[in-house]
Amino acid sequence: MAISRTVSAANRFGLGARAGELQRIGNDPRGWLLAQLGVAQPIDAFAGLPDSAGYLDLYVQVQKQRKQMRELKAAGDLDAARRVSGRDGLRRAMQQELLLRQGVAVASEQGFRERLVRFWSNHFAISVDKHVAALFAAPMEREAIRPHVGGRFVDMLLAVERHPGMLLYLDNAQSIGDDSRMATRRAGARKRGLNENLAREIMELHTLGVNAGYSQQDVTEFARAITGWSVARPNDRGSGSGAFVFRATAHEPGARRVFGSTYRQPGEEQGVAILHDLARHPATARHVSMKLARHFVADAPAPALVERMARAWLASDGDLAQVCRTMVEDDRAWVAMDRKFKTPEDFCVSALRACGLDGQRELALSLRLQGQLGQPVFQPRSPAGFGDVAADWGGPDALFKRVQAAQTLAERLPTGIDLTPQVLGDAVLGSALDAQTATALRRAESVQQGVALLLASPAFQWRT
Repeated sequence: MAISRTVSAANRFGLGARAGELQRIGNDPRGWLLAQLGVAQPIDAFAGLPDSAGYLDLYVQVQKQRKQMRELKAAGDLDAARRVSGRDGLRRAMQQELLLRQGVAVASEQGFRERLVRFWSNHFAISVDKHVAALFAAPMEREAIRPHVGGRFVDMLLAVERHPGMLLYLDNAQSIGDDSRMATRRAGARKRGLNENLAREIMELHTLGVNAGYSQQDVTEFARAITGWSVARPNDRGSGSGAFVFRATAHEPGARRVFGSTYRQPGEEQGVAILHDLARHPATARHVSMKLARHFVADAPAPALVERMARAWLASDGDLAQVCRTMVEDDRAWVAMDRKFKTPEDFCVSALRACGLDGQRELALSLRLQGQLGQPVFQPRSPAGFGDVAADWGGPDALFKRVQAAQTLAERLPTGIDLTPQVLGDAVLGSALDAQTATALRRAESVQQGVALLLASPAFQWRT
């Protein structure tokens, strides 16, 4: 069965087609994708949300409330303790962010760009499992990733590594150089010392890749270079520095030698210079190009495609629009035999888009289903993020849960709608709707049963 490139543009590169989207893409699927690589535009749904500095204020306020609550509990005044509890405030803020994010994905006319946003969020994964970083996962995506999806990798890298979400998640906010003024001043007191977590994950996951040939000494030296990169405390506010702060007193003095180069820059600029070099390194170009091709094209993409993307990276100094353009313009990215099994997030978002389910209750339901299918939002098990190949998501139990999720979502369709499963299947899958599935849709006893069959079908579960 030949699958048109219009269908592939919506499903392989996008978030799955909404009703009428295949017609809007028309006969220029490449043009539709490339038009989404331009300058980022503000998203109305996110207007008015707190920035990271605002969330820092909320976090500090809640900590004070919790301290007061513990004191009231200790004094036996349980009613007063419940009144001052701040837990609900944090939970509501996080839930609001997640619902808005899901709603944007379901309604977006720029599915490729939204997929890129989610790819980079997973590449720079932080988890809400770590309480201190929980509030900042969604703001990090809004502030550090979205603006740079079509820009230079180094700008995204610098924005992410200096964001409070990443600094708190990987403990760099507390890292102190052994010979820094702060460590000297605290001599004899309990030392926090150097923390290498962020430096290691930058080299292993965010830039070079695990097999690039760097050493433990490179990691340690890099960690020393970014000592002082921290998060603003209440007494730092008012300086106009936002949520990031460089603490010169915590910075390890002296030159650093990292991955064959020596860096003599003072203070914060030392870490910035290293990140610039890591961003344009050939190993980074290959590592990230491979991840991009694996995410959009196939679990094992053609090496020639990856190599061409890496060359585009090096020629453009890490211009992500150029790298993505190279992928989209290469026929090897559209090979009909290549396909990707949808992650739980891909599945839930594409199902909502196909069915036009965009109400608050349906968005909340989809987030719960996504968690039950093994991909809770912003909650990977490690800084490596969620897996991105079929073997990560295609086990028997996972497939059974997907069928149940398909039934649950189909039941949210209103009764009496002017729609048949066959029409819906043609609208969202086009030429990817195979004859066997089409027959099953025609024989369905109800719209809900037919839509459940459609969502659970191989044609819908795979991105082709």
